[in-house]
Amino acid sequence: MNVLVAGGAGYIGSNMTAMLAESGHKPLVFDNFSKGHKKAIKNTEFIEGDLSDYELLLKTLKENKIEAVMHFAALIEVGESVQQPLRYYQNNVSNTQNLLTAMEQAGVEKFVFSSSAAVYGMPNEIPITENCPTVPINPYGETKLAVEKMCRYQSKTGRLRYAALRYFNAAGAGKNGELGEDHKPESHLIPLIIAAAMGKRQSIQVYGTDYETPDGTCIRDYIHIEDLCRAHLLALAKLEKSTELIYNLGNGKGYSVKEVINTVKQVSGKNFTIIEGPRRAGDPAILTADSVKAKNELGWEPQFGELETIVETAWKWHSNNPDGYLD
Repeated sequence: MNVLVAGGAGYIGSNMTAMLAESGHKPLVFDNFSKGHKKAIKNTEFIEGDLSDYELLLKTLKENKIEAVMHFAALIEVGESVQQPLRYYQNNVSNTQNLLTAMEQAGVEKFVFSSSAAVYGMPNEIPITENCPTVPINPYGETKLAVEKMCRYQSKTGRLRYAALRYFNAAGAGKNGELGEDHKPESHLIPLIIAAAMGKRQSIQVYGTDYETPDGTCIRDYIHIEDLCRAHLLALAKLEKSTELIYNLGNGKGYSVKEVINTVKQVSGKNFTIIEGPRRAGDPAILTADSVKAKNELGWEPQFGELETIVETAWKWHSNNPDGYLD
């Protein structure tokens, strides 16, 4: 299948692009390279462009006979979304509307959307199922939910088949440690701790040690990037006979901040300074996924569920690329 990968040069997009190619599909990356890296997509064909460019999108879809679109081209920083909500609505909602409009015009029906557990806000039950109320508490989560709603209404017209995949914490490096996480600035826990282990940060800050968890620190659900991408392939195949798919993607088990720190120490053999501070506002004690629906309906099963495996692949990539992709 000819698949347009919007944001295909980013962390998740580049891993997805590699897996699509290995699975016999023909990916075409569409990226403005504001966050992504050309080195991450290696020799894959790409179009440098922005999702705000409707004419380029329409031309790309038609000329390349695109049959499905996977969309990873979102801004993802929760804190930044609070400071710059209009920027997030422009990029995450308006540009996605532009993409869906071009798809409709070009007759492309299949759409796999990178959504987020942020749509649930502060959930009232753990683990989180797809039936939990969607009440986002920040603009980032609101923009993801807005796109889901847009897709739902468009699907009712018979001109869109979509899957909304609600990620928990994507982590690790794909292709045996070749495709890693290189955000600037970085805000994700595992690469931040690895940076401390490599001596690139002076310390790691732990926000809150008095939560009602076994060691007092927050617990989160980490999913290996390849397990995440594999679920996208299965969802794409299921769209042949489905119009609307919504799945949580997580391991279903959580690891605390202290467990992640200790695992990085164990894998790296390095020690580093840890600073314990007060809780951050809006941080729930535990966020873990119930992914039973994806397992039952897609036949999906995480293959890299152990934290040590996730950290080992991330450590391998960062060790081999201490300054990132350098492009």
